[in-house]
Amino acid sequence: MQIAELEQRTGVNRHTLRYYEKAGLLQEVGRRGNNYRDYPEKAVERVAMLRQLKALGFSLREIREVLDALRSDSIDCEQGAVLMAEKKAAVDEKIREWKRVSALLGREQKRLEESAAALRQQGHRNR
Repeated sequence: MQIAELEQRTGVNRHTLRYYEKAGLLQEVGRRGNNYRDYPEKAVERVAMLRQLKALGFSLREIREVLDALRSDSIDCEQGAVLMAEKKAAVDEKIREWKRVSALLGREQKRLEESAAALRQQGHRNR
């Protein structure tokens, strides 16, 4: 498939796709006779995985290591488990942070609602 189709199917713009290719994250790219890039069907899956790992906080270097290991079927399970444990701990910390922010926002919402109600009550009394 050409880059326009991959862009449309993955939601990743062509400049980013070309960058991923240059960075070694998309290695399965061929060339047609007209020198256009020819992306295989599995590139859609690779880009989706790449986006998920990136969203979870993996660096491009870490993503490249994972993809290289998957390509060669030589992933070191112990090293992979350590990497996953580190990333899981980082995600768990983010969840704790978001919960603290959520609680703070909830308290502020309640305070503002109570203030608005009190102001409405005062407005009714002044009439």
